[in-house]
Amino acid sequence: MPLSSPSSTVLNVVPSGAALGADLQNVDLNSLTDDLFAQIHRAWLDHLVVRIRNQKLSLETLIAFSRRLGDLDWAPIQETGRRFVEGHPEIYVVSNVIENGEPIGSLGAGEAVWHTDMSYLEHPPKASMLYAVEVPEGEGDTYFCNMYRAYEALPESLRRRVSGLRLKHDGTYNSGGYVRQGVTATDDPVTSPGVYHPLVIAHPETGKPALYLGRRRNAYIAGLPLEESEALLDQLWSFATQPDLAWRNRWQPGDVVLWDNRCTMHRRDSFDPNSRRILYRTQIKSDRA
Repeated sequence: MPLSSPSSTVLNVVPSGAALGADLQNVDLNSLTDDLFAQIHRAWLDHLVVRIRNQKLSLETLIAFSRRLGDLDWAPIQETGRRFVEGHPEIYVVSNVIENGEPIGSLGAGEAVWHTDMSYLEHPPKASMLYAVEVPEGEGDTYFCNMYRAYEALPESLRRRVSGLRLKHDGTYNSGGYVRQGVTATDDPVTSPGVYHPLVIAHPETGKPALYLGRRRNAYIAGLPLEESEALLDQLWSFATQPDLAWRNRWQPGDVVLWDNRCTMHRRDSFDPNSRRILYRTQIKSDRA
């Protein structure tokens, strides 16, 4: 479906056919006009995740494109204590590659469980973007799920049950199961570090309601006995992670994937640790809680 004004570049939006996701064709992010960016932004809000293939970007261009969406977060500290690409504090390296005995990035080659990026912060990023530099063929796929649809799938009685409840988003572990830098390991959801967010949010740009679950480990619903919190969360997660609410991205080198962190979750398949996988991530700050 082309989106453009008569005199502008035509952006071709090809929906994935799943519950979310679309390919954006006829785009070169090295020569991005304001009109074309507006079309990309509209498609992103409509489809939650957009993929732009066959890009060849410098880190400066990746950062410049990301900044069109808003101010950028600095990369979080990796498991090794390294923070970011030298000279580019906005770039977080997702990689299993080891050079000179040290990982160049984060998250290794294992599975990354369903999660929302950095929801343990008071102001989580509104968007995340990955640029694929090297990827193993047929491995390490990333899946995204639609949290608007997850909320819509809840029975009316369950919607009433979760209305007004607040969920603690754990800050102990990252999506690869590694303990975050400077945090003491704990598996007590009641006492673990984290911040509380509403279980159901209204998207600040679309106004639509969405489940906001973050990640499952150490999650805790405020004010409930732990057993009751665990049972309710298990029920909500069973709706959110239904296969028909998800889209699978099979990576190719040159892919740029942008997702809305407020109304999606994502996970990653494991892959052969002897292969090479290098992706660069940026995150766009939210301008509200």
